[in-house]
Amino acid sequence: MPQAERRHLISIDDLSDDELLHIARRGAEFSAGAADDARPLADTVVGVLFRKTSTRTRTAFSAGALRLGARLITYGPGDLQENTGETVEDSAAVLSRMIDVLVARTAGPERELRAYADQRRMAVINAMSQGEHPTQALADLTTLLRTFGRIEDLHVVYVGEGNNTASALALALSRFPGTRLTLRTPPGYGLAPAYLERAAAHARRSGARIEERHDMADLPAADVVYTTRWQTTGTAKPTPDWREVFAPFQVDEKTMASSPDAVFMHDLPAHRGEEVTADVLDGPASIAFDQAENKYHSARAVLEWCAADRSSER
Repeated sequence: MPQAERRHLISIDDLSDDELLHIARRGAEFSAGAADDARPLADTVVGVLFRKTSTRTRTAFSAGALRLGARLITYGPGDLQENTGETVEDSAAVLSRMIDVLVARTAGPERELRAYADQRRMAVINAMSQGEHPTQALADLTTLLRTFGRIEDLHVVYVGEGNNTASALALALSRFPGTRLTLRTPPGYGLAPAYLERAAAHARRSGARIEERHDMADLPAADVVYTTRWQTTGTAKPTPDWREVFAPFQVDEKTMASSPDAVFMHDLPAHRGEEVTADVLDGPASIAFDQAENKYHSARAVLEWCAADRSSER
């Protein structure tokens, strides 16, 4: 029997426009219950490696793999022999001869995941690296499709640090015609220039718009107001007064009043009273917990795309 084709997902930029939309739509199908009986990963072994804490992403990929018929092996931060000096390349050479998919949260540089992916047998999925959180962006696209029925022509106002969630969101939304992403990030904590440049290049090609400012004045009306927690997993702030810098960027009732018809999104976990007030997170405009559920549905779509057997399609 031909070996299943394996695909890697390290960055949103690994996907073509069609692939990006396909995964988002497939996530929406799973979310709608349209494919709950699908078992495309039967006889597939999925390894789950998390070096940093996770509730949603780890559970989403673990439950998603099981629902798709796969078997799981889980690794904690101290389980692999890399801790005793084995190279990532040697670990990848061994793991790829035993498992079919590796879902990895390293919170380190992307190059480490690229090293895991430098083989042909095992699909590698980035469950969050230092620079980008691509599977969060795919869950966000799934949520937008379920909420609005489209991604094109939506306007998202993102408030908060230009972290790995923001970079992935920028790379994803900028691929859709007519979308607009307004980033309001604290001074000194904006989107990394390389990601902003890549997103801007996508936007020029697609007809999307992306802009960044470092203040909260004159917020435009939008379809979505989005924020993330101020203390990103696995990171530390370089300046001791960072909370004072971040304080004006809290999403509260005043922020939401600038977009009276908008929904509120948050990648969670949330710290009520810091990046968002409780009345917004728990209020009627919030779809943050639907968004969290869609991480599970989107994870199934990612796993299917990366690892399902396509030998019959060739």
